[in-house]
Amino acid sequence: MDHPMIKTFIAAAGMAAVAYAVAAPAQAAHRHHMGVGCSGANFGKTEAAVEAMADNEVKFAAEKEVSLAQDAMLNNKWGACGAHLSKAAEESMAK
Repeated sequence: MDHPMIKTFIAAAGMAAVAYAVAAPAQAAHRHHMGVGCSGANFGKTEAAVEAMADNEVKFAAEKEVSLAQDAMLNNKWGACGAHLSKAAEESMAK
């Protein structure tokens, strides 16, 4: 018995595995060089830190960086996302 649907599924799963194997290290490299990776957890931590800041120019700059990071993430620009998120995290630690 020949099941073309199963063969198609296995081929698609194999292609997905290869694509993941190629993309995952590239994404990890972006996180390593940028400091803060572009992830939901990092967004949550950074946004919480920015919200806890006193209202001043540094906070407003950090909020803008978070916004730019979100825009970059939505446009699949992972390097830019990480850079903006890192800058926002740095600003949230400024006194």
